[in-house]
Amino acid sequence: MAVARPILGFASIILILGAILLMLLTLIGGSVGHNPINKFYFLQADTSQIPGAAPLTRWTFWNACTVINGRDDCPKVHPAYPFDPPRNFKTSSGVPQQFIGTHKYYYLTRFTFAFILIALFFTACALFLGLLALCSRIGSFLSSFTCSVALFFQTLAASLMTAAFVLGRKNFRSAGQNASLGRYNFGFMWAAVACLFLATVLFCVGGAASGSRGTYTKRTGGRSFMGRRKKSTRSRRSRGSFIDTEGQRKMRQYSPDD
Repeated sequence: MAVARPILGFASIILILGAILLMLLTLIGGSVGHNPINKFYFLQADTSQIPGAAPLTRWTFWNACTVINGRDDCPKVHPAYPFDPPRNFKTSSGVPQQFIGTHKYYYLTRFTFAFILIALFFTACALFLGLLALCSRIGSFLSSFTCSVALFFQTLAASLMTAAFVLGRKNFRSAGQNASLGRYNFGFMWAAVACLFLATVLFCVGGAASGSRGTYTKRTGGRSFMGRRKKSTRSRRSRGSFIDTEGQRKMRQYSPDD
């Protein structure tokens, strides 16, 4: 089991590196106009009925982008850009009725950017602590704890974004406007959740495996020691019985009655 800890720790570090990469890809989607980053988005909807809007609009973390040749075109970027069509287009004309008079979608998506940044921070901490997990039991448990915190915030962010944009797609479609989810961004977010979950489990298993090995060794040693002790006691008793028998026989041979 001593060999298992570094193997599990190394596998967890690989998973953490994968989670960091996936979170970064989610964050930078729509921030630059280079391929393939300009294909990452959360929702694409037909906004041709909205005055001043492009025929197709894609929402990312940075803006509501127009679509040119199947790619995002975001001339201006703003971090933590909320999904709120009346606010995004500064008009309620042509916007599906479900978006008007509510701030639900604004709050669901506004703070997700911060949650992912927090998850990214704790994931980076788990990466560095994971180096300790290769050689120590406490390193495994510390890495598992920080990884579980990152998992919480990443799951929270992915859940909020999924809920907001699935409802948004439904609203656009109910108004007769085509809409579709961005498979890359949601795939990245939930794949990062899976990587963090597996890394947390593997770190825990690595720490628990080291502890169970020590306990087993102590118990085994105790049984072995007791076994020798009992055997030694039996030997002394056997020798004592032999000496007593010899002494009694000699006493009979030299008895005065003879």
